[in-house]
Amino acid sequence: MRLLHTSDWHLGRSLHRVSLLDAQAAFLDHLVDTVHARDVDAVLVAGDVYDRAVPPLAAVELFDRALHRLAAAGVPTVLISGNHDSARRLGVAAGLIDRAGIHLRTDPADCHTPLVLRDAHGDVACYGLPYLEPALVKDEFQAEKAAHEQVLTAAMERVRADLAQRPEGTRSVVLAHAFVAGGEPSDSERDIAVGGVSAVPASVFHGVDYAALGHLHGCQTLSERVRYSGSPLAYSFSEARHRKSMWLIDLGPAGEIAAERVDCPVPRPLARLRGRLDDLLADPAHTPCEQSFVEATLTDPVRPAEPMARLAARFPHTLSLLFDPDRGEEDPHATYAQRLRGRSDEQIAEDFVAHVRGGSGPDEQERAVLREAFEDVRVTADMTQAAAR
Repeated sequence: MRLLHTSDWHLGRSLHRVSLLDAQAAFLDHLVDTVHARDVDAVLVAGDVYDRAVPPLAAVELFDRALHRLAAAGVPTVLISGNHDSARRLGVAAGLIDRAGIHLRTDPADCHTPLVLRDAHGDVACYGLPYLEPALVKDEFQAEKAAHEQVLTAAMERVRADLAQRPEGTRSVVLAHAFVAGGEPSDSERDIAVGGVSAVPASVFHGVDYAALGHLHGCQTLSERVRYSGSPLAYSFSEARHRKSMWLIDLGPAGEIAAERVDCPVPRPLARLRGRLDDLLADPAHTPCEQSFVEATLTDPVRPAEPMARLAARFPHTLSLLFDPDRGEEDPHATYAQRLRGRSDEQIAEDFVAHVRGGSGPDEQERAVLREAFEDVRVTADMTQAAAR
């Protein structure tokens, strides 16, 4: 049986206020084309269909069109809710659209009830475990405490109990949305830590033939049978080096796994540049980045004038501008009092200006303003003391 594993569509999300709806539509076109071209038997979507609980109408329409196309293709599609989705909203009318071959799994209490797929070699039980928020599902799973590992372990125990009652040779697939130990996170994933702990061991999926994971945005192989597909698009500059893809999984007669990465279309690559502004504008090595979405970190000791406008002249799709100025060396062990010892009020103020600017102190005109301000303060203080006497 050939399965197409994807996740973390985050429909409706933008990148630094730039809409990604067109890019998401292109990905969904690619997904449907892949289903047809590669003779896919079932599509697995491991959570975070939407980017937020109440998605914009355009994102809902995009999702609706994709479901109609998958249903028309006659290919079963299994979707679970992720931590960004509203499980209740995503699961509306699940019973009705189930008849069309679109199988929404958003109710934690029903995670042990599989969709049973069949091929020439027998049954494949496909279990959908929606995102399990520990505090909300602790009682349902009678977990000892509200923690990710405990509730996911309890859910998988129900899955294994159901699987044990099925005909011998039944193969098994689990969809889950979780942070599994060994996975590498990125900046665009929402923190799901509870009590400072978010990761669960991959061993919780022991006993199933394939675990299709969602939540982490990088495509990753934790073991032959436990994989993240990652998001189809980059949703933060921390993903600039990601190769965005889906997993094409061939599940053999005895549960053997053959996996192939299917690349997703890249509407515009991401680039992270670092250096002094003049160098970034002149360096020919950055020519390939001129049509990329750019995050630029400037290291100039003094903040340059109009840096965004100057960057945009060469890199018109610059979205993020950061400053990390080169700083001179100073004793990291010196106390604040030691650093101020022997320095006048004016010198301390000048040091503060240099610190804020990243190393460059005030010019002569600014020093004159500081001197005048301190002189006014001293005159006011002297007048106040004289009046008091």
